[in-house]
Amino acid sequence: MAPPNVDSQVRQRIVGDEEVSPKALFERNYVPMDLTIKEIREAIPAHLFIRNTTKSIMYAVKDVVTVAFLMYCATFIDTLPSLTLRISAWVTYSIIQGTVMVGPFVLGHECGHGAFSDNRTINTLFGWVLHSAFLVPYHTFQIAHSKHHKGTGSMTKDVDYVPLTRSQRGLPPITLDEGTDSHDHEHHHHHHHDESILTDTPLYNLVSLVSFLVTGWPLYILGNIHGYEPPKWVVAHFQPVPPQYEPYQRRNIVFSNFGVALAASILVLLSIALGARTIFMCYAAPYLVMNVWLVCITYLQHTDPKVPHFRDNTWNFQRGAACSVDRSFGAVVNHLHHHISATHQCHHMFTQMPFYNAVEATKYLKAKLGKYYIYDETPIAIALYRNWRECKFVEDEGDILFYKK
Repeated sequence: MAPPNVDSQVRQRIVGDEEVSPKALFERNYVPMDLTIKEIREAIPAHLFIRNTTKSIMYAVKDVVTVAFLMYCATFIDTLPSLTLRISAWVTYSIIQGTVMVGPFVLGHECGHGAFSDNRTINTLFGWVLHSAFLVPYHTFQIAHSKHHKGTGSMTKDVDYVPLTRSQRGLPPITLDEGTDSHDHEHHHHHHHDESILTDTPLYNLVSLVSFLVTGWPLYILGNIHGYEPPKWVVAHFQPVPPQYEPYQRRNIVFSNFGVALAASILVLLSIALGARTIFMCYAAPYLVMNVWLVCITYLQHTDPKVPHFRDNTWNFQRGAACSVDRSFGAVVNHLHHHISATHQCHHMFTQMPFYNAVEATKYLKAKLGKYYIYDETPIAIALYRNWRECKFVEDEGDILFYKK
């Protein structure tokens, strides 16, 4: 049986009010999950939490060998007889290699959670190497990402994809007439706002979405644009200063910076030896594709019109973890990305569970969560555009907040 998608979950909550939009009715009838994390964990067989270091290392070797093999194949592209063939081959290579490169990045992310191995030294070694290779400071990303996991879905504790409020967007307060549906009134009010003339156009939404996908990852690493504002633009993942990091973390952050500097130096030396064009085509172009993938994946995991955010007196860890969205990118991409999108709710519930057990564990998680398990089968491009267009802000008041446009 196919898993229920988000829209079917909305329909399950409709109780017959034809005059109220499905979205408004879903929000009105939403009741937060009452399960405890202990109850959820007990529904998952214990053997699925066991980490196998050898198995994890074999996946890492497979990923690195695949990346290296594709780079080797790319060295023959310039021998093709026509310019059209060469351009087509380089574009195809960049897309395939960039998609494959997400895999070792995900394994580095697994190391940061302690899910790669039960040996801390092995986690640190593999995570540092894998993330440094992609110019990501391992320890600082680990620290910031841990804060995201500890506060997912919270308006005050989360540090990634925290929605702006109405007032932060500079929108005037909404006043509801008695008997007026909030969704319809808000939609009417918004479209009378001056800026909506531009921001509601399909072209504006498309251009701004593409810009976000292309620039989102480097801006996150440099400036943490999805979390709190750093004291300086380039502080987020490279300078060991408050409020992001504690003094005792300074040593690890410096070590992470050294890893990035070492990787960058190797790229410079290779550019001198082999030519800047060769390094750009073989590494940098796929790297940009990988960046787009990372933004696309994480955005869709945590941004959706039907996924709530909570104020402090309503939020708890498991409620926030359940408000992430599972989706499939197809069997091939799911495999290359180690199922990071198809099993994301499970990952948020149990960060130390190895990815190769998460697919099976998700079956048990789905049964336990029931209607609170969220799976969206909307095609990726449509989901991206829909969410970008409809998820602009949340209200300033309320304990359970849903995106508005």
